[in-house]
Amino acid sequence: MEQELTKVKDLTPGSKQVNVLAKVVSVGEPKEIPSRFGGEGRKVAEAVIGDETGTIVLSLWQEQIGTVAPGDVVLIGNGYISLVRGHMHLNVGKYGSLTKSTENVGEVNTSVDMSAQEYEQERREFRGRRNFNRNRENNRRRF
Repeated sequence: MEQELTKVKDLTPGSKQVNVLAKVVSVGEPKEIPSRFGGEGRKVAEAVIGDETGTIVLSLWQEQIGTVAPGDVVLIGNGYISLVRGHMHLNVGKYGSLTKSTENVGEVNTSVDMSAQEYEQERREFRGRRNFNRNRENNRRRF
């Protein structure tokens, strides 16, 4: 079954279920991300990957860290884009796959950095507990 491949330059902040074949340009040091819900933090490392159309940051989580090195060609299956501080990052996620490939990716176009552009992010703020009983008198139906 031949997967439809998405070129790096065609990725958008809303991209989901994408298959990307790209070469690893560099891999950063793992960082510890504290859990928002208490408990164990998670490790993430950022790798820059690219093809002939551009580069993007690939987030490597937990077990994925250390599985790729500069020069490797990787196939991301069922990947998705998330915005990290307004910048696009490609993610594999629990339903995706990250495999090494023997396919050839030509010269990586490092002049087009898809993660450099900043996008407006929807702010999801926690506003505390809602009071659903507020204005109980006005919510009663009148017959």
